[in-house]
Amino acid sequence: MKIFIAGATGVVGQALIPVLVRRGHQVIGTTRSPERVPTIRALGAHPVVMNGLDRQSVLSAVSGVKPDVIVHQMTAIAAGVKALKYLDREFAQTNRLRTQGTTHLLAAAHENGTRRIVAQSFTGWPNAREGGRIKTEKDPLDATPPRNMRQTLNALRELEDRVLGAKDIDGIVLRYGAFYGPGTQIAPGGEVAEAIRHRRMPIIGSGAGVWSFIHMVDVAQATALAIEGGPSGVYNIVDDEPAEVSVWLPELARILGAKLPMHVPEWLGRLAIGESGVSMMTRIRGSSNAKAKQMLKWSPRYTSWREGFREVFAQRSTSRSLEAAAR
Repeated sequence: MKIFIAGATGVVGQALIPVLVRRGHQVIGTTRSPERVPTIRALGAHPVVMNGLDRQSVLSAVSGVKPDVIVHQMTAIAAGVKALKYLDREFAQTNRLRTQGTTHLLAAAHENGTRRIVAQSFTGWPNAREGGRIKTEKDPLDATPPRNMRQTLNALRELEDRVLGAKDIDGIVLRYGAFYGPGTQIAPGGEVAEAIRHRRMPIIGSGAGVWSFIHMVDVAQATALAIEGGPSGVYNIVDDEPAEVSVWLPELARILGAKLPMHVPEWLGRLAIGESGVSMMTRIRGSSNAKAKQMLKWSPRYTSWREGFREVFAQRSTSRSLEAAAR
């Protein structure tokens, strides 16, 4: 198939392109920046410069290709741990790409006869923060999120509604869990890993917030399967073991060989990372992957973040040992 990846130089795009190329697809990848063209080419895709917020730019890029499938991975996410306090502000450009950008891609799909769109969404903190600790795709999203998360959640809702409601298009929305692995914040040198290593990421309050993780290898595999088939709808792309912050954060510290994280009360955490950050640490719910397993015939390679974290950071430890031996 001819596959058009909008936002090919993001962390998902860079993991996905080699997988699709190995599976025999012709891949076209877009970037806003001409400087990133060599990156796309090196991954095995044909590069196209496109501004996802410019309707004519999107229409021209898609019409030049006439793809079988459009994959919407456009984001402008540079937010780290400290940005949780002002999440909506940090995600403003990404929210535009999820609303205006989605509109432009759907228009281009209709104009060029593309009948399948796969779009990136997110699961975890958008889940309703009540009831059971694990949510499925049938459960509602949060009706009353913290104030600094409302615009971002509304943008996700709008993206999902537009993709799933598009006429004559098979729309698939992939709600990814928290990324870890190459190119993410939970990887050697990544912001979260370094914050934990230097004991700058405490457990706030109860630490009862439930997180669902996903390794980038599994992100790419699940996305490839969604591109190639499967019914329209929303799918949680997460591993098999949602975990409370009070569980996964100390375990990651142990894997890193760091001191265990400190515990701080909610009021103090709120000063540092705001209500949105405290909510993620204490109140959010995890997500089930049962639907993706059944309908997309997908099974994660890393069924638990425990084994995934160990492998990600063991690779760094091995590299350091080899470097030391070579000196």
